[in-house]
Amino acid sequence: MEIRFDGRCVAITGVGSGFGRAIARTFAGMGAEVHGCDISMEALTQAKAEVPMSTTHLDLADRRAATEWVRAVEAKAGRAIDILVHNAGGPLGIPLRPIDEFSFEDWDRLFAANIHAAFTVARAALPAMRRQRWGRIITITSGAGLKPSLSGLHGYAAAKHALVGFTRQLALDAGEFGITVNSVAPGLQMTNPVKQARWNSYTEEKRSAFMSRIALRRLGTPEDIAKGVVFFASPLADFVTGEVLSVNGGTF
Repeated sequence: MEIRFDGRCVAITGVGSGFGRAIARTFAGMGAEVHGCDISMEALTQAKAEVPMSTTHLDLADRRAATEWVRAVEAKAGRAIDILVHNAGGPLGIPLRPIDEFSFEDWDRLFAANIHAAFTVARAALPAMRRQRWGRIITITSGAGLKPSLSGLHGYAAAKHALVGFTRQLALDAGEFGITVNSVAPGLQMTNPVKQARWNSYTEEKRSAFMSRIALRRLGTPEDIAKGVVFFASPLADFVTGEVLSVNGGTF
Protein backbone atom coordinates (compact mmCIF):
# COMPACT_ATOMS: atom_id res chain seq x y z
CA MET A 1 0.00 0.00 0.00
CA GLU A 2 1.46 3.34 -1.07
CA ILE A 3 0.70 6.12 1.39
CA ARG A 4 0.23 9.56 -0.14
CA PHE A 5 -1.09 12.88 1.15
CA ASP A 6 -1.74 14.69 -2.12
CA GLY A 7 -4.28 17.46 -1.58
CA ARG A 8 -3.94 17.33 2.21
CA CYS A 9 -3.09 20.46 4.22
CA VAL A 10 -0.60 19.68 6.99
CA ALA A 11 0.31 22.21 9.71
CA ILE A 12 3.29 21.49 11.97
CA THR A 13 4.55 23.47 14.98
CA GLY A 14 8.25 23.53 15.85
CA VAL A 15 9.21 22.78 12.27
CA GLY A 16 12.67 24.34 12.34
CA SER A 17 14.74 21.37 13.44
CA GLY A 18 14.79 17.84 14.84
CA PHE A 19 11.47 16.01 14.78
CA GLY A 20 9.57 18.91 13.21
CA ARG A 21 11.83 19.22 10.21
CA ALA A 22 11.82 15.45 9.63
CA ILE A 23 8.02 15.37 9.86
CA ALA A 24 7.71 18.26 7.39
CA ARG A 25 10.17 16.66 4.98
CA THR A 26 8.31 13.35 5.12
CA PHE A 27 4.86 14.84 4.49
CA ALA A 28 6.16 17.06 1.68
CA GLY A 29 7.75 14.02 0.06
CA MET A 30 4.36 12.29 0.17
CA GLY A 31 2.63 15.12 -1.68
CA ALA A 32 1.16 17.18 1.17
CA GLU A 33 0.86 20.95 1.28
CA VAL A 34 2.99 21.70 4.35
CA HIS A 35 2.82 24.76 6.61
CA GLY A 36 5.15 25.18 9.56
CA CYS A 37 6.03 27.59 12.34
CA ASP A 38 8.98 27.93 14.70
CA ILE A 39 10.30 30.32 17.32
CA SER A 40 13.80 30.32 15.78
CA MET A 41 14.13 32.38 12.63
CA GLU A 42 17.52 30.84 11.86
CA ALA A 43 16.22 27.28 12.14
CA LEU A 44 13.14 28.18 10.14
CA THR A 45 15.24 29.60 7.30
CA GLN A 46 17.38 26.47 7.20
CA ALA A 47 14.33 24.20 7.22
CA LYS A 48 12.61 26.12 4.42
CA ALA A 49 15.74 25.81 2.28
CA GLU A 50 15.50 22.03 2.68
CA VAL A 51 11.75 21.40 2.63
CA PRO A 52 9.15 22.89 0.24
CA MET A 53 6.71 24.48 2.68
CA SER A 54 5.17 27.73 3.85
CA THR A 55 6.76 28.98 7.09
CA THR A 56 5.95 31.51 9.80
CA HIS A 57 8.22 32.89 12.52
CA LEU A 58 6.11 32.56 15.65
CA ASP A 59 6.27 32.27 19.44
CA LEU A 60 3.40 29.94 20.34
CA ALA A 61 3.29 31.43 23.85
CA ASP A 62 1.50 34.33 22.15
CA ARG A 63 -1.95 32.75 21.96
CA ARG A 64 -3.40 35.38 19.68
CA ALA A 65 -0.52 35.01 17.22
CA ALA A 66 -0.78 31.21 17.36
CA THR A 67 -4.50 31.39 16.61
CA GLU A 68 -3.89 33.81 13.76
CA TRP A 69 -1.30 31.41 12.32
CA VAL A 70 -3.92 28.65 12.15
CA ARG A 71 -6.35 31.05 10.47
CA ALA A 72 -3.66 32.10 7.98
CA VAL A 73 -2.90 28.47 7.10
CA GLU A 74 -6.61 27.81 6.52
CA ALA A 75 -6.82 30.91 4.34
CA LYS A 76 -3.80 29.88 2.23
CA ALA A 77 -5.15 26.36 1.83
CA GLY A 78 -8.69 27.59 1.18
CA ARG A 79 -10.01 24.93 3.55
CA ALA A 80 -9.58 23.30 6.93
CA ILE A 81 -6.25 21.98 8.12
CA ASP A 82 -6.44 18.24 7.52
CA ILE A 83 -3.52 17.16 9.70
CA LEU A 84 -2.27 19.20 12.66
CA VAL A 85 0.99 18.10 14.29
CA HIS A 86 1.95 19.78 17.56
CA ASN A 87 5.67 19.12 17.80
CA ALA A 88 6.88 22.34 19.46
CA GLY A 89 8.09 22.10 23.03
CA GLY A 90 10.67 19.91 24.71
CA PRO A 91 12.89 20.68 27.71
CA LEU A 92 13.88 24.07 26.19
CA GLY A 93 17.49 23.74 27.31
CA ILE A 94 16.52 24.29 30.94
CA PRO A 95 19.18 22.78 33.24
CA LEU A 96 18.44 20.11 35.82
CA ARG A 97 18.00 21.48 39.37
CA PRO A 98 16.44 20.28 42.64
CA ILE A 99 12.76 21.21 42.74
CA ASP A 100 13.27 23.81 45.46
CA GLU A 101 15.71 25.60 43.13
CA PHE A 102 13.51 25.30 40.06
CA SER A 103 12.16 28.73 39.12
CA PHE A 104 8.51 29.55 38.57
CA GLU A 105 9.53 31.17 35.28
CA ASP A 106 11.07 27.96 33.94
CA TRP A 107 8.06 25.92 35.10
CA ASP A 108 5.73 28.31 33.25
CA ARG A 109 7.90 28.24 30.10
CA LEU A 110 7.74 24.45 29.97
CA PHE A 111 3.97 24.41 30.32
CA ALA A 112 3.53 27.24 27.80
CA ALA A 113 5.49 25.42 25.09
CA ASN A 114 4.43 21.84 25.71
CA ILE A 115 0.76 21.98 26.72
CA HIS A 116 -0.67 25.50 26.48
CA ALA A 117 0.48 25.81 22.85
CA ALA A 118 -1.06 22.43 22.01
CA PHE A 119 -4.38 23.59 23.43
CA THR A 120 -4.21 26.88 21.54
CA VAL A 121 -3.56 25.46 18.07
CA ALA A 122 -6.02 22.57 18.51
CA ARG A 123 -8.70 24.98 19.75
CA ALA A 124 -8.16 27.13 16.65
CA ALA A 125 -8.11 24.26 14.13
CA LEU A 126 -11.00 22.18 15.43
CA PRO A 127 -14.00 24.24 14.21
CA ALA A 128 -13.06 23.89 10.54
CA MET A 129 -12.16 20.22 11.04
CA ARG A 130 -15.58 19.61 12.59
CA ARG A 131 -17.30 21.32 9.67
CA GLN A 132 -15.53 19.05 7.17
CA ARG A 133 -16.09 16.07 9.52
CA TRP A 134 -12.55 14.82 9.14
CA GLY A 135 -9.21 15.63 10.68
CA ARG A 136 -6.07 14.28 12.27
CA ILE A 137 -4.41 15.85 15.32
CA ILE A 138 -1.10 14.36 16.41
CA THR A 139 0.89 15.51 19.42
CA ILE A 140 4.53 14.76 20.14
CA THR A 141 4.74 13.78 23.77
CA SER A 142 7.62 11.79 25.27
CA GLY A 143 8.50 8.79 27.33
CA ALA A 144 8.52 11.47 30.04
CA GLY A 145 4.76 11.75 29.57
CA LEU A 146 4.31 8.13 30.59
CA LYS A 147 6.88 7.75 33.39
CA PRO A 148 9.54 9.88 35.14
CA SER A 149 11.79 11.81 32.78
CA LEU A 150 15.39 10.78 32.17
CA SER A 151 16.16 14.49 32.09
CA GLY A 152 15.04 14.86 35.71
CA LEU A 153 13.12 18.03 34.85
CA HIS A 154 9.97 18.10 36.98
CA GLY A 155 8.27 20.71 34.83
CA TYR A 156 9.01 18.86 31.61
CA ALA A 157 7.64 15.54 32.89
CA ALA A 158 4.56 17.23 34.32
CA ALA A 159 3.86 19.12 31.07
CA LYS A 160 4.25 16.00 28.94
CA HIS A 161 1.95 14.02 31.25
CA ALA A 162 -0.57 16.84 30.84
CA LEU A 163 -0.19 16.64 27.06
CA VAL A 164 -0.95 12.91 27.11
CA GLY A 165 -4.11 13.61 29.13
CA PHE A 166 -5.14 16.41 26.79
CA THR A 167 -4.61 14.16 23.76
CA ARG A 168 -6.82 11.42 25.16
CA GLN A 169 -9.59 13.78 26.27
CA LEU A 170 -9.62 15.58 22.93
CA ALA A 171 -9.88 12.23 21.15
CA LEU A 172 -13.07 11.51 23.09
CA ASP A 173 -14.52 14.94 22.36
CA ALA A 174 -13.66 15.05 18.65
CA GLY A 175 -14.33 11.46 17.61
CA GLU A 176 -17.97 11.91 16.59
CA PHE A 177 -16.82 14.36 13.92
CA GLY A 178 -14.45 11.88 12.26
CA ILE A 179 -11.40 13.48 13.90
CA THR A 180 -8.74 11.27 15.44
CA VAL A 181 -6.29 12.52 18.07
CA ASN A 182 -3.17 10.52 18.88
CA SER A 183 0.35 10.98 20.14
CA VAL A 184 3.87 9.81 19.34
CA ALA A 185 6.19 9.43 22.35
CA PRO A 186 9.87 9.46 21.36
CA GLY A 187 12.61 7.86 23.42
CA LEU A 188 15.95 9.54 24.06
CA GLN A 189 17.39 11.22 20.98
CA MET A 190 20.29 13.60 20.44
CA THR A 191 18.10 16.35 18.98
CA ASN A 192 19.62 19.32 20.82
CA PRO A 193 22.94 20.40 22.36
CA VAL A 194 21.72 19.94 25.95
CA LYS A 195 20.85 16.27 25.39
CA GLN A 196 24.08 15.70 23.50
CA ALA A 197 26.12 17.31 26.26
CA ARG A 198 24.41 15.19 28.91
CA TRP A 199 25.02 12.03 26.87
CA ASN A 200 28.67 13.00 26.35
CA SER A 201 29.08 13.48 30.11
CA TYR A 202 28.12 9.85 30.79
CA THR A 203 30.84 7.29 31.33
CA GLU A 204 31.19 4.52 28.75
CA GLU A 205 29.79 2.13 31.34
CA LYS A 206 26.68 4.28 31.84
CA ARG A 207 26.09 4.61 28.10
CA SER A 208 26.42 0.85 27.64
CA ALA A 209 23.98 0.23 30.49
CA PHE A 210 21.46 2.58 28.89
CA MET A 211 21.84 1.01 25.45
CA SER A 212 21.35 -2.46 26.95
CA ARG A 213 17.83 -1.38 27.96
CA ILE A 214 16.91 -0.67 24.31
CA ALA A 215 15.80 -3.82 22.51
CA LEU A 216 17.03 -2.59 19.13
CA ARG A 217 20.35 -1.42 20.63
CA ARG A 218 20.37 2.02 19.04
CA LEU A 219 19.12 5.51 19.70
CA GLY A 220 16.30 6.75 17.51
CA THR A 221 16.35 9.31 14.72
CA PRO A 222 13.93 12.12 13.83
CA GLU A 223 12.90 10.04 10.82
CA ASP A 224 11.71 7.29 13.17
CA ILE A 225 9.37 9.79 14.81
CA ALA A 226 8.15 11.06 11.44
CA LYS A 227 7.14 7.51 10.49
CA GLY A 228 5.02 7.24 13.63
CA VAL A 229 3.29 10.51 12.80
CA VAL A 230 2.63 9.37 9.23
CA PHE A 231 1.06 6.17 10.54
CA PHE A 232 -1.45 8.11 12.65
CA ALA A 233 -2.22 10.44 9.74
CA SER A 234 -2.66 7.63 7.23
CA PRO A 235 -5.67 5.42 6.40
CA LEU A 236 -3.90 2.63 8.32
CA ALA A 237 -4.97 4.39 11.54
CA ASP A 238 -8.54 5.28 10.58
CA PHE A 239 -9.90 3.40 13.61
CA VAL A 240 -7.18 4.45 16.08
CA THR A 241 -7.68 7.39 18.42
CA GLY A 242 -6.68 8.42 21.92
CA GLU A 243 -3.51 6.32 21.69
CA VAL A 244 0.14 6.97 22.51
CA LEU A 245 2.70 5.22 20.32
CA SER A 246 6.10 4.83 22.00
CA VAL A 247 8.80 5.09 19.33
CA ASN A 248 11.83 4.21 21.44
CA GLY A 249 13.32 1.04 20.01
CA GLY A 250 11.78 -1.02 22.79
CA THR A 251 13.11 0.75 25.88
CA PHE A 252 12.55 -1.17 29.11
